[in-house]
Amino acid sequence: MFRNSWKVAWRHLVKNRQFTLLNLAGLAIGLASAITIFAWVGEERSKDAFLDPRLYEVMQNIPLDDGGTLTTESTPIPLAPALKSEFPEVADVAIVKFPDWDGNSHGIITAGRNSVKAVEAYVTPNFLSLFHYRLIQGDPEQAFAPGNRVLLSTNLAAKLFHTTNNLIGASIAWSRSPEGHYNGVFTIAGIFSSPPATASQQYDILFPHAIYASHPDNTVDWLSSSPATYVVLKPGADPGEFNKKIKDYIKDKFKAGSQERGWAAGLFAQRVKDRYLHNRYENGRIAGGRIDYIRLFSLIAVFVLVIACINFMNLSTANAVNRLKEVGIQKVVGADRSVLILQYLGEALFMSLLAAGLAVMLIGVLRPGIEAIIGKSLVFHLTGANIAAFAGITLVTGLLAGSYPALYISRFSPLSVLKSSTATPKDTAWLRKSLVVLQFVISAGFIVAVFTIYRQMSLIQNRDLGYDREHVIRFSNEGAIGTSQQTFLAQLRAIPGVIHAADVEGDLLGNHSGGGGVDWPGKTQRVEFAGVYAGFDYMETMGLRMQAGRIFSRTYPTDTTAVIFNEAAITAMHLDNPIGKTVTMWGAKRHIIGIVKDFHYESLYKHIGPFFIVLQSNKPNILARIQAGTERTTLAQIQTLYKRYNPGLPFEYSFISEDYQALYAAERQLSLLSRYFAGIAIGISCLGLFGLTAFAAERRRKEIGIRKVIGASVQSIVLLLGKGFLQLIGIAVCIAFPLTYWILNRWLDNFAYRTHFSAGIFGIAAGIILIITLLTISFQSIKAAIANPIKALRTE
Repeated sequence: MFRNSWKVAWRHLVKNRQFTLLNLAGLAIGLASAITIFAWVGEERSKDAFLDPRLYEVMQNIPLDDGGTLTTESTPIPLAPALKSEFPEVADVAIVKFPDWDGNSHGIITAGRNSVKAVEAYVTPNFLSLFHYRLIQGDPEQAFAPGNRVLLSTNLAAKLFHTTNNLIGASIAWSRSPEGHYNGVFTIAGIFSSPPATASQQYDILFPHAIYASHPDNTVDWLSSSPATYVVLKPGADPGEFNKKIKDYIKDKFKAGSQERGWAAGLFAQRVKDRYLHNRYENGRIAGGRIDYIRLFSLIAVFVLVIACINFMNLSTANAVNRLKEVGIQKVVGADRSVLILQYLGEALFMSLLAAGLAVMLIGVLRPGIEAIIGKSLVFHLTGANIAAFAGITLVTGLLAGSYPALYISRFSPLSVLKSSTATPKDTAWLRKSLVVLQFVISAGFIVAVFTIYRQMSLIQNRDLGYDREHVIRFSNEGAIGTSQQTFLAQLRAIPGVIHAADVEGDLLGNHSGGGGVDWPGKTQRVEFAGVYAGFDYMETMGLRMQAGRIFSRTYPTDTTAVIFNEAAITAMHLDNPIGKTVTMWGAKRHIIGIVKDFHYESLYKHIGPFFIVLQSNKPNILARIQAGTERTTLAQIQTLYKRYNPGLPFEYSFISEDYQALYAAERQLSLLSRYFAGIAIGISCLGLFGLTAFAAERRRKEIGIRKVIGASVQSIVLLLGKGFLQLIGIAVCIAFPLTYWILNRWLDNFAYRTHFSAGIFGIAAGIILIITLLTISFQSIKAAIANPIKALRTE
């Protein structure tokens, strides 16, 4: 019986090739899209999955003068031991300082004649055990003993020594800071396993945190705020209760009567495994982050798959009329309804399997382009779990797509379908119409989203930031450059094509110094400042514009104790006639020599806040403005100069404009992917619409013939077939636009500077949907309208 059922199913699929191909194409495209998205989601969710779920990072909430809250991972150094001794829930604590204070991500490690760049971290002795990294060589008791000791990762050891064996006791030279901070000769005390690719924090070399804490510039009291604090909670400890206990804990640690006491920060602990995905905070609470895009794209995958299933259901129920007599005969000869349901579900699963095969082929062909769009490699691991997930998606898709057609076709009585040659499943019309509306609600929403995201990205691209980010490169002041930086800068400025050059600690892309340690006459509230420490020519290099006063000048020796504030800072401090007035910045007296016009020193997610610029030389980053049109030759000369100071090291640089774009990498991916998935959703919907139009034309073939015989025009026939679909599209648009407006408005609210909706966006989207619909239905409608009516009526 099953053999005969499969034979009948195969013959039906072959006979109705148009419906078969349309169904296969829709399902294959939907499955390929869903599988690709879920592979990307799996890669993102795998970040830090190897870590202990009881490992938490303590975050600090600092209240701002505008009523907001700054959430940071920087915490006072004494916090870790205090948590360990005073809270019974805490099993262990660790302190970690990553090299993020100057925007420079690496230092230089040298052994003999070999030098390589490396990323370091300053950690307490229990770091390896808390983060599940294995010490491959060395004594755990001696690895972090007092003295200049260091641990290398297996990857770094292989690059530097071409081996990971017998390295204990060897010496390396470390150069991290042009000021000489943390530089020196160290003894290798251990080799640890390199962080896996799924680790969100990657580093090559570990130093004892005591080296960082012992530096004169780093305070170790409760007013310090620099390293990250990690805690492991005991089994059974309630994280919620722990957060309640530590919320105000830090306030009690400030000295009585301190002016900072009233502004002391609050604390909360966040699971480290969650930080990669949940890294956005609002008012001191976790408010989202990368997880928002994972949810969004997962939803898109579901939508695309639902559209493909709707497509299958629509075409299958529409084509059901051709199988009603087959059903009647099967029932007459004794077939039970359950058998018929299994038969038609089996056909749907068979189609889903074929579509899955086509989807795999599509992914294989399009994979390079997909990886270029999302900016990372897609790895499809053939694990049991992944194979089961793929099979599950295919199975669910087949069952979902075939469920209604199977239940519908199998329910007809043999008498009703055999006694009439025109038996028609009329009561499916409402369902088909509803499904078409749902398809185009999603498609219309995608189109509006594409235009809205494009406009927001255009605003980001074209907004005047208050400085000129074009034709400026950034590279590290590293190696031998640091020992003679002013000479290097003079030689750099002498290169033809270099307009300006300067050194700086931090940048205008979110990497900068700051805090609340600024005092001024009449201060009544704490104000959080951001700022940079830079050498001469920094403001000229970045194209900053002055509102009042002057920039730093070599003709004024006292400028080493001067400061320039932006307009927002002067407003926050409520200073009248600020030029010449004195402020205290972290204990140092500085006089104001200028006010720079407000500029965006962070992403457009944030409003412009108080900012300062202080003159200091020998900073970790070097900026150079290059004359437009001379980039290739000028960069070659800069590389030659760099190699003269650091032979053997690669010259690594980036354009500030590219770094600015990197701030919005997720948004740019969203913009690109929304376009592709909008096209996919519309394409699948149009496949279904094309099939339904063909079905409608076939069902009304004799009616059209009669109308033509009595004088109906081609235009009237086309309108007859198309007006019903156009009405459905109109309903879909009316539903989609308000819903999409609400969703996108919430997304745009994340930006401090955002685009605004206009009637034009919805008008263009409606026009596109209308044109696509007309093009889709016109082929079948015109084909039916110009057909010879004699062929349609000759059987009457």
